[in-house]
Amino acid sequence: MADLEHLTITLPADMAAVIKGAIEDGDFACSSDVIRAALRDWKVKRAMQLEELAVLRADIQLGLDDIAAGCVVDFDVADIARRGRERSAARHLNSD
Repeated sequence: MADLEHLTITLPADMAAVIKGAIEDGDFACSSDVIRAALRDWKVKRAMQLEELAVLRADIQLGLDDIAAGCVVDFDVADIARRGRERSAARHLNSD
């Protein structure tokens, strides 16, 4: 870590207690280590969220492209619900 920058942060008491507890338990040597580990975890989580968002946006775009191309089918909500109830009832009959 050749390039270090000193930051001062303010945390709620419960978060500060978590950091102090992690140090007291021997999980980390200092508060900076706790914060670095938390930021690494956050970066991984954020990257996964951004990837999931990109997939969702691509799926939405596919749907919009289908609509624009006229690849749509009218549907009857009541019919879909009725078929769902029938399938559910059939599963219950088969599981008994």
